Parts: sequence; structure tokens; C-alpha cells
Amino acid sequence: MRFDIITLFPEFFDSVLGTSILKRAVGKKKIDVRVWNPRDQTTDKHKTVDDTPYGGGVGMVMKIEPLVKSLKKIRKRKDVHIVMMSAKGRRFTQSVAREFVQKHSQIIFLCGRYEGIDQRIEHYIDEEISIGDFVLTGGELGAAVVIDATARLLPGVLGKDESSHDESHSQEGYLEYPQYTRPVEFEGHSVPEVLMSGNHKLIAQWRKEQSERLTKKK
Repeated sequence: MRFDIITLFPEFFDSVLGTSILKRAVGKKKIDVRVWNPRDQTTDKHKTVDDTPYGGGVGMVMKIEPLVKSLKKIRKRKDVHIVMMSAKGRRFTQSVAREFVQKHSQIIFLCGRYEGIDQRIEHYIDEEISIGDFVLTGGELGAAVVIDATARLLPGVLGKDESSHDESHSQEGYLEYPQYTRPVEFEGHSVPEVLMSGNHKLIAQWRKEQSERLTKKK
């Protein structure tokens, strides 16, 4: 799967893509991630990507021309999906991540800055996506979250593909059951005996009950 990111701060993604699971996924060619700076599509000597808003107001607005030129340059596939990260967008969830994996082979992310992007960009994107009801200084953090959550659902990205099957929000909306490892006891807190029983039927039942309990509680 290919991810393209249009951002004024390409260096933001150096650590995101150079660490842990995503780094291995890129190295194994399970995902292809490319970062683009819209300043490269400007024609003036100052590489201007923003301007004052019509109608007045504080701050600056990202210009549409460099962004559209970037989109036209990197759109390579018929099933490409163009996403603008926005606090006004559709809420990103685990089901949306699965949808992205099932329907698209290339996703392009537009990361806004300043007071936002010229509204005419709506004619060139497929949808706006939000990671929550709050405002960030730019779309980069949101794009990184979406890429991470989506990429880990692709075959071969995680060490074991089953790792993503029992997680929170993956099984009919239930939260994941508690996990434990050695030591058996730590400062008076013990691992539940059922997990050490070797009885897989009882363990599965316990995990199901814990998932239901946690979901109801939280």
C-alpha cells in the first residue's frame, strides 16, 4: 500500500517512519511512504504557500495552487483516496482503518497549517478526516496516526497478523482483554490463575468476559 503525505514540514515524519513497526514495514516494502513539500510546486522566489484571507481575519490561509499541483503530480493509481486532515472531518476509527485497507491501494494526505486551506480544495479531495474533537497546529500528527493504524492491518506488517485480530475495537466493538507476562507476582499483584491453568477453553471464556466487562465499564 502506498501513502503520500503533502506537508510543509517533511522532516516531521523522519522519526515516525524511522522507528519500530513502520520502519520495518517500509524496509520490507509492505508499505511505500513518500513525503512531498508543496513549496516545491511554487513559482516565486520566496516559495510562497500562504496568503491573507479574503474578508479579513487573523492568520494566513494555505494557497490552493501548490497543493493541487502536488496532488496532480503524485496521483498514480485509479483507486487513490485523497484525504485532508481536518478537525471538521469524519471521525477516524478502527473501522475506517479497515475500510482504507480494503478499498484503496494509495492514500494521499493533505496536512494543513496556519488557519487552514483555501476551501476550494474540496473539489480536489475525497474526504476530510479527524482524529478527535480538538484542534492541532497542523495535520501531520493526524496523518501519522492514520497511517500507523491503517498500515498495521496490512498482511505482514505486524510480526503475526493475528496480533491485530483481538485488539480493542477489532472484535465487534469490544475492548481488548487484559494482558500479563512474567513475573507471576509483583509487589503483591498476581497474574490471574486461569491464565496459567493451561485450559484454553477457560482462558478464552475469561478473556471474553473481561472484554465485555471493560467495554461496559469504559
